[in-house]
Amino acid sequence: MNKTNTHKKTHHGRNIKRFREMLGIKQDALAFELGDDWNQQKVSLLEQKETVEKSMLAQIASLLKIPVEAIENFDEEQAIVNIQNNYEGANSGSGTLNNNANYTDCEFNPIDKIVSLYDAKIALYERMLKEKDDMLARLEKLIK
Repeated sequence: MNKTNTHKKTHHGRNIKRFREMLGIKQDALAFELGDDWNQQKVSLLEQKETVEKSMLAQIASLLKIPVEAIENFDEEQAIVNIQNNYEGANSGSGTLNNNANYTDCEFNPIDKIVSLYDAKIALYERMLKEKDDMLARLEKLIK
């Protein structure tokens, strides 16, 4: 298989739509956040544009709480290839996850993180129960 190094132009509008949908935001809601002169149809037209002005990208990225670069550089094909390689590699032990130094040099044990989150949840639950008991005691005092 011969790989050519062709630079594929990113479709800004399509990427805006992808991120908006991933975040569960409707076109109407995005239009509302963009201002009075925006509506659902205008957002739809924006999402059809291959290139969106830098200032508009910055405004939308800010509203979606993502970096502008995410909209400018997201390539769905590359993401799919990456997901497929990582998924297939996770099963065989020979994928990119096992060969990538960024992942193998993990400085924490994921199981320890899960246990600490569980402990924090239990502690929070116990504090909430104690506050409930304290509140009930105060209410009983007020009633008497």
